[in-house]
Amino acid sequence: MTGQRTDRLEICPEALDEAKRSQVLAAYDVESLRGAAALKQITDFAAHLCGVPVGIVSILDTDHQTFLARTGYPDGPEPPREYSFCGHAMWGDGLMVVPDATADPRFAANPLVTGEMNLRFYAGAPLISDDGFPMGSLCVLDTVPHPEGLNALQREGLTVLAANVLARLRDSREGAARRASVHRARTEAADSETRFRILADTMPQMVWSTLPDGYHDYYNARWYAFTGVPEGTTDGEAWNGMFHADDQPRAWAAWRHSLESGDPYEIEYRLRHHDGTYRWVLGRALPIRDAGGAITRWFGTCTDIHEQRSALEQREIVSQELSHRIKNIFSVVAGLVHLTGRTHPELAGLLGELRQRITALGRAHDFVRPHSDQSRPTLRQDSLHGLLRELFSPYQAQEGDRITIAGADVTVDDRAATPLALIFHELATNASKYGALSVAGGQVALTIAIEADDVVIHWCERGGPPLSGSPMQDGFGSQLIEMSAARQLGGAVTRAWPVEGLELTARVPRVAFSR
Repeated sequence: MTGQRTDRLEICPEALDEAKRSQVLAAYDVESLRGAAALKQITDFAAHLCGVPVGIVSILDTDHQTFLARTGYPDGPEPPREYSFCGHAMWGDGLMVVPDATADPRFAANPLVTGEMNLRFYAGAPLISDDGFPMGSLCVLDTVPHPEGLNALQREGLTVLAANVLARLRDSREGAARRASVHRARTEAADSETRFRILADTMPQMVWSTLPDGYHDYYNARWYAFTGVPEGTTDGEAWNGMFHADDQPRAWAAWRHSLESGDPYEIEYRLRHHDGTYRWVLGRALPIRDAGGAITRWFGTCTDIHEQRSALEQREIVSQELSHRIKNIFSVVAGLVHLTGRTHPELAGLLGELRQRITALGRAHDFVRPHSDQSRPTLRQDSLHGLLRELFSPYQAQEGDRITIAGADVTVDDRAATPLALIFHELATNASKYGALSVAGGQVALTIAIEADDVVIHWCERGGPPLSGSPMQDGFGSQLIEMSAARQLGGAVTRAWPVEGLELTARVPRVAFSR
C-alpha cells in the first residue's frame, strides 16, 4: 500500500550527540560480524520473505556505512554514507517503506536512484541499541517499484528478523556490556519466538522444527489442523507414524541421512489426513547453523501436493496410452511393409531394410517413451548410453562384445531419439553387412565427448574387411545419416576410410539432445 512509511522520529539527528553514538557503536565488535553466516541467513530470508532480490544489514558510523551481511548485492565497497537510505530508516521507531524512490523527494535525486544501481524500492527496519541510539537497519531493496509496499506478514517478519540481527550485535559486545545484555537478549529471544510462532501459524504450509539431533519439538497450528492429532502427540520420533506404512522406511532413511550429513531434507510421502485418508505432501527441511557451522536447529515444511500429483499421474496415464498407440502404429507399418515384400518379391531386399529402420525407430521410441511400467527400460530413459545400448542389442550376443560405448553420457529426449536411431541403425546395419561386424573378430568402438557446446560422437570400425578408399557415391543410408544429423539435429558428419575400417565423426549441438 502506498504511504506505508512509519518513520515517526523519537531521536532527532540534530539533537543526537554524534560522538556519543560513535562511542556506543565502538562497544560492538562490528568487524567480527562482517560476513557472519548467521546474519547472511537473516538477509537471505528477509529478501525471500519480501519477494525482492537484495537484503542487507547496514551499520552507519559518523562518516561511513558498513554492510555486515548482504544478499543479492555485489561484493565491494559500500556506497558513501551520505547516499544511504538506511541513514533515514534508522531514525524511526518502526519500518520505513519507500514504494518508489523516484516519487519520494528525499531520494529522487539520490545517485543510487539515478545511477547504475537504479534503486526504486526500499524497506528498512531500524536497528536501535538498548540505550536508544540508532546503529543502522535491516533493509530489503529492488530495482522496480512496489506500489503496494509490504503486507502485514512481511512487515511483521522483517521486524522479527531485525530483532534477530540486534541479538547478534549484542552477542558481539564484551565484558560487562555483554553480561548486562544477557537478560535483555533472553527477553527479546522469547518475544522473537512468540512472533515466529504467530508468523508460522499464518503460513499455508505445515511448519515444524527439531533439535540438532532430529527430535521434533514444534509444529505449527496447520500441522494439527491437517492431521487432527492432539497437540504434542507427534513430538520426538512419533512423526514417522503419521506417514503411510509403505513410505515410513523411505522417509526415515532420508531423514537420518540429512541428520548425519547436514544435507537438505526433501521427500514426497503420503501423510495421514484428519479424515483418515492419506494425501501426498512434499516434505522439506534446512539446517540452521551457528557462526561456527554447527547445526543448532532444523526447520521444515510439509506442503500438500496431492492434487498436483494426481494431475501428474493422470497425464502419465494419457502419455502411456499415446505411446502405446504410437508403438502400435510402428508395428502396423512394419507389418504392411513385410506383407508388401511377400507380394512383391523383387522389392523384398529394399522393403526388408525399410522394415528394419521402422523397427529401430520403434525401439528408440519405446526406450524414451515406454507405453507401460512393464516396458520401461532398466537403464535411464534420458541416457544416450542407454539408448545406444538398446539400439545395438540385436548386433551383439552380450553388451560390449562387438560394440563398445565409452565417454561422456548425455541427456536425450524423444525429439532427439528418432534421428539418433536412424543414424546408428544405419551404421550398425552397414557394419554388419560390409564392415567390422561382418566378420567374427571385428569390433566397433564408439566414444562420446563434450567439447564446449557440442557433443562429439566418434564411430571407429576395426578388424573388418580392408577398405580401398571412399565409395564412388553415397548410398541412401549415407544420405539418411546426413539428413538426420544436419536437418534434424543441426549437426555435421565427417567420414574417413582408412584401410583398417570406417571412421565417422558426428558433431551435434548439445541443446539438440534435449529440450
